[in-house]
Amino acid sequence: MTTRTERTTVKRMADRGDYDRATIDAILDEAIVCHVGTIENGTPMVIPTLHARLGDHLLLHGSVASRMLRSARQQEICVTVTLVDGFVLARSAFHHSINYRSVVILGRPEVVPLEEKAAALDHLVERLVPGRLPHLRPMTDAEVKATAILRLPITEASAKVRTGPPGDNDEDYDLPIWAGVLPIVTTYGEPQTDPAMRFDIDVPDHVTSYGRPGGNGATR
Repeated sequence: MTTRTERTTVKRMADRGDYDRATIDAILDEAIVCHVGTIENGTPMVIPTLHARLGDHLLLHGSVASRMLRSARQQEICVTVTLVDGFVLARSAFHHSINYRSVVILGRPEVVPLEEKAAALDHLVERLVPGRLPHLRPMTDAEVKATAILRLPITEASAKVRTGPPGDNDEDYDLPIWAGVLPIVTTYGEPQTDPAMRFDIDVPDHVTSYGRPGGNGATR
């Protein structure tokens, strides 16, 4: 359950605010990288990292030596995710914009206990590259212990979304200037086999057919 609060209520362009949990989840699931904001010794720090949603939580992981994760477990944090869908090209520089989908989550994360870490790490792999997990050897106990993983409740969050064409001044529509949207689409290149590969193995289907969930046209 996501609660709309004063802190997560969109103030500027309030009509772009979206507090529907399905919208928030879809953006989190499509995005690959989030940015984690913390305060370290009085200094604001914002660090990019991989994430994956697991039900009502956002999973963050890294080395047990990660300064960001050590800091995050001791305070409230702010996590942001942004997907850029297109350049909005208007008839004036002032009205240029982008079409985007973004999420802000506030809260205090908790440490995933040791007995749940392996399953959480498996979920991270499978969310980022669906179908990958069955091809891997199991993680060792040492690898699990060397990895820190936090889960942030998705309870205080909001989305902000811009779609559609530019919004020019009425008089500017009479100007002979092209205006519109230049879509931004994520594509994936041809897989590059590790040169240290010792076996003649075909690239698996989950790699050749990879595409992120969502509606921005992520394809190979």
